[in-house]
Amino acid sequence: MSAGKLIIFSAPSGAGKTTIVRHLLKKFSDQIEFSISATSRPRRGVEENGKDYYYLSHDEFIKKIENEEFLEWEEVYSGIFYGTLRSEAEKIWAKGKTVIFDIDVEGGLNLKNQFKKNALAIFVMPPSIKTLEDRLKLRKTDSPESIARRIEKAERELKTAGLFDKFLINEKLEIAFVEAERIVGEFLEE
Repeated sequence: MSAGKLIIFSAPSGAGKTTIVRHLLKKFSDQIEFSISATSRPRRGVEENGKDYYYLSHDEFIKKIENEEFLEWEEVYSGIFYGTLRSEAEKIWAKGKTVIFDIDVEGGLNLKNQFKKNALAIFVMPPSIKTLEDRLKLRKTDSPESIARRIEKAERELKTAGLFDKFLINEKLEIAFVEAERIVGEFLEE
């Protein structure tokens, strides 16, 4: 199966990439489809297997790595893996659609490097680290220790923004939606 196009949204946790991707999925529903990632982390809140992520045990994840079933994968936090199943992307390309990803920064760069011109990599930037921290606290899904770990990681990730094709500052969501629509629309027309 030959690879089709990919749209990659990456950002530090809490920057708003998931909200923007959900908006784009409604706007371009006939042209793009979401790639559900796999993870070895436990479910949070009301997350569902096969909708939010494919939840795998640590051993299942390692087995899929060994079998080269991932386009990309990362150990994002110690013992916690995330990855993109090759079968997920191939299923979407077979429908003639572009795959859209909501993915960790490192995973996004791995996909961009692998797919080159077939990929559009967009980095969603929070207006500030303080705003990011406030958003993570408002979610009420993470412990203070987890939030501190995410903020530390975000500070490192912000330094990689220049490696992406485009960056989008998410200060006002409505403005970010319009800019994301423009960027994605141009890529889909290429």
